[in-house]
Amino acid sequence: MMLSVSMGFSQANDIDSLAIDLAFQDQDSLKVDTSLKLIRLLYDADDFERALKYVIESEKLSHSLNYTEAIAEITYYKSLIYAHKGDYINAVSGYNKSKDLFKTLKDTLGIAKVNNSIGLIEIKRGNYSKGLQYSLLAISELEKRNLTKELNLTYSNLAEAYYNINAYDKAIEFYLKALEKQKVLKDFEGINKSSLKLAELYSNRKEHRKAIDFYQSVLNSDIAKSDSLRGVLLPKLGGEYLKFNDYGNATKYLVQSYNLNHRSKDPLGMLLTLNNLGDLNIRQNRLKTAESQLLEAGELAKTLDNKTELLKHYKLLKTLDSTRKRFDRAFVWQREYYELNNALKVNEPEAKVSSPFFDDLSLNAEIPDATSLDDRDENPSKATSTVLNSADDRLGKFKLIFYGLLAALAIVSTFLVLIYLKRNNHIKYMQELEEKNLKIELQNEAFLEQTKHLENVNNVKDKLFSIVSHDLKDSLSSINGFIDLLREGSLSREEFDNLIPELSENANNASLLLFNLLNWSKSQMQSLEPKPSLFDVQEVFEDKVKLIEPRMQSKGINLVDHSLRDFAYADRSMFEIVVQNLLANALKFCKEGDTITISNHISNGSCIISIADTGVGISKENLSKLFKNSSFTTVGTNNEKGTGLGLSICKELVELNNGKIWVESTQGVGSTFYVQLPKSKPVE
Repeated sequence: MMLSVSMGFSQANDIDSLAIDLAFQDQDSLKVDTSLKLIRLLYDADDFERALKYVIESEKLSHSLNYTEAIAEITYYKSLIYAHKGDYINAVSGYNKSKDLFKTLKDTLGIAKVNNSIGLIEIKRGNYSKGLQYSLLAISELEKRNLTKELNLTYSNLAEAYYNINAYDKAIEFYLKALEKQKVLKDFEGINKSSLKLAELYSNRKEHRKAIDFYQSVLNSDIAKSDSLRGVLLPKLGGEYLKFNDYGNATKYLVQSYNLNHRSKDPLGMLLTLNNLGDLNIRQNRLKTAESQLLEAGELAKTLDNKTELLKHYKLLKTLDSTRKRFDRAFVWQREYYELNNALKVNEPEAKVSSPFFDDLSLNAEIPDATSLDDRDENPSKATSTVLNSADDRLGKFKLIFYGLLAALAIVSTFLVLIYLKRNNHIKYMQELEEKNLKIELQNEAFLEQTKHLENVNNVKDKLFSIVSHDLKDSLSSINGFIDLLREGSLSREEFDNLIPELSENANNASLLLFNLLNWSKSQMQSLEPKPSLFDVQEVFEDKVKLIEPRMQSKGINLVDHSLRDFAYADRSMFEIVVQNLLANALKFCKEGDTITISNHISNGSCIISIADTGVGISKENLSKLFKNSSFTTVGTNNEKGTGLGLSICKELVELNNGKIWVESTQGVGSTFYVQLPKSKPVE
């Protein structure tokens, strides 16, 4: 703030100094040059009236001197002032004159500035295609000279034009370019405007991580201190996290948004919040809460006449009732959604309705006045009688025409009513047919869903048989072999001691495999229910490290324990399975001399644990295959085999406890697996 004030004082001093110099200069060409400097400073200071005064004075002087360079520059600034005042005709006329002069002078920068200014004025008037042509002609020259201020304005207006003609990729390109220049200029208002547009565009392109980053940057800025802006930003940010399936952050921002908009009584912010909260609760199967929120959102959308959010409201209600198997109500919402969506797409002009029956009917009969009657006939009574008879005849004719028109109108009205009734019956029939079709479609969707569920169950059975018949069988066969050797006395004490680590590893593998198989099959059949409680994660680490210590020693792996005492709210047995899987996975891909590091990070809202290793790491290609319900697996550093279920069940168990799991890895450097769990019971 102080910097802008000091700059303003400096600019004012420069203007005053130049005005004094101009008053004492004798040479005409110097006066023109000084006037030009004054005009530029006054224009930059938004003092357009004083700038125009110097333009008019220096314009006459430069013409008398035939000073072409000055005439071109003065004409250009005069046009800029006209454009600022909204005088489009004089602005464009002046731009074209200055452009011709710059062409004569071969001044490429001057030509570029004029093209850019014409482009800007056309874009502001809504002539986007025409404005784009001019601005694009100027951009290469401005970029070559790196004129930051001009490029900022050009990029911003090009982005707006591309946005308005639905060329969203180009709009993103130029908003990003404008953002770079705005950061250089420290144009914080421009930065926030560009960031908001980029967030919206990335959201439409389903690049939700980028949209989150831009919404977050605006939320963290000074401009977002106002409740009205935060009330709209918070639900949008929460909605982006929701699309990213990050329910923790989605809940955080939507709860903040609800409290803020409820306090400030902002209907638009509350509408956005309630729709997104409804969506969140549907995904988390809190259907009663979702229904209450969506019904309130629907009333707000209708009150505000916000058709975009009303459309989203209908879609969410259809999803809600489909989830509840209430297909008749789901059909109603789907029909409402289609009707509103079609109405938004169609914008037909209303037909002008006219009635041809009264177009030629004159309501003012031409009746002669009394003076003319007396002049025509010497007998007034006879003349009056004649006029009355004539008027009666005319009245009779008008009555006949009038009754004829009434009859014609009645016939046409009857005909129109019949057409309307027939059309109405046809529309009703088509609506009933459409309802039946949609009902059949919804029933088909339910049938396909049931079929898919049965196929999944069958696949679970096949997978179980496959794993039991191969992986589990191998581990148990190895254990049985050791037992047979012991029973037969074929092993010496020393040989037995040497084989104990291998026997222990096989037993641990079989135990972990059984854990994974049991929980995976339950999750696939949707019968796995967590029993959350508050427990110390450090205790779990200690128990699970003891299990793998013999295997770590036999393989020559080091363990670094940075764990802290901290609590998580989740199903402890499920968390133990996750930790055991991740430790076994780290051990599997470590070589002799590698290190496994366990740690947890204490934060306000959640508990984050990490298991890192300096093993072989994971390639970018294989990273995308992790955590998926598939049989993807690779052998360990000692040719250890796996089933491909470990990370899949880890993801299932963590998400059942309202948590998240992710991995960061570099091939040849190592991998780190993170698990985030809540520290308290989530708010319903």
